[in-house]
Amino acid sequence: MAYHGVIEDFQRIRENKIPFRVPVVACSEEFDVRWHGKYTYEEFCQDGDKMFEVFKSSIEKFDYDWAWVQIDDCFEIEPIGVKVKGEGNILRATYGYLEPTWVTLKALPEPDPLKDGRMPEKLKAIRKLSEYFQDNILIVGSCAAPFSAVGLTFGIDVSMTMMYTDPYFLHAVMDYWKEFYKRYIKAQMDAGAHAIWLGDCNAFSSMVPVSLYMEHIFPVTKELIDFCEKELNIIIWMHNSETEIEYIKEQMNLGAGIMSIGPDGDIQRIRQLTIGKQPISGNLDPIKVLMEGTQESISSDVERIMKICKPGGGFVFNTGEMNPRMVPEENMNAYMSAAKRFSDY
Repeated sequence: MAYHGVIEDFQRIRENKIPFRVPVVACSEEFDVRWHGKYTYEEFCQDGDKMFEVFKSSIEKFDYDWAWVQIDDCFEIEPIGVKVKGEGNILRATYGYLEPTWVTLKALPEPDPLKDGRMPEKLKAIRKLSEYFQDNILIVGSCAAPFSAVGLTFGIDVSMTMMYTDPYFLHAVMDYWKEFYKRYIKAQMDAGAHAIWLGDCNAFSSMVPVSLYMEHIFPVTKELIDFCEKELNIIIWMHNSETEIEYIKEQMNLGAGIMSIGPDGDIQRIRQLTIGKQPISGNLDPIKVLMEGTQESISSDVERIMKICKPGGGFVFNTGEMNPRMVPEENMNAYMSAAKRFSDY
């Protein structure tokens, strides 16, 4: 089960140094809930004790080097009045958006992570994981980045057009979320999180031109990351599943401790760009390779990525995106076994 010194290894990676070995993780929550077999995802996502039970069991079974307490994107969105829906094994998602007006913005509450919605249950899970595993796994909390939070509040189409129609309002809403996330991230850190998965998939290169990204999204995102990395000293694991070199060049200036690379990225080109400059994780394809592949093809792709990314340090082995819940158990075993086999320096 993980290993003593894993936190120190993640810190070395954050500093672009060579760790004792490459930590091995997987974006596996949906798979883990199905494998565990006792709860639907909707039951799991509401109860900190169930979250802890599933994470504990899957970490001990598959030997992940982290607990990825990402769950879904709605924890902080529900308390401000946005409607969400999830049922059975379908993850919660937003659908009843707020009106994008100054009146709405001024009336938004200041959610309390310790009291409001499901956030206390998430904090409970983090706390119990911290108490149980101590420092033998990296505990990773999560939240959306400010731009993606605007899309979760008003709808993704509205957040995109705001860059053209009302950038001043967009920036004001992003600032609202930035200030909340400082409190929410601090609460997760106080509960025992070592890192935060900062999701910004609405800012993916196929959706936002790089010029607009730099003008409207980058500055507020950097403010939040700087606060977390420098003032809180917590690792920010930046994820927008990015694959394009032009975007990655700019996002390297965000100052995130680790950058997640999407499964379609040319990992050799990206590694050449980032080595010694930006720690990265990735980027095995969770569908084509992990779910649909054979044990042999999984092992082969693990070895390929490790040979490219392991030299020089500053690398965490991971899937490039969320693993489908129907990944065969034997494929997950093959993934973890091969990655651990190639992880030593």
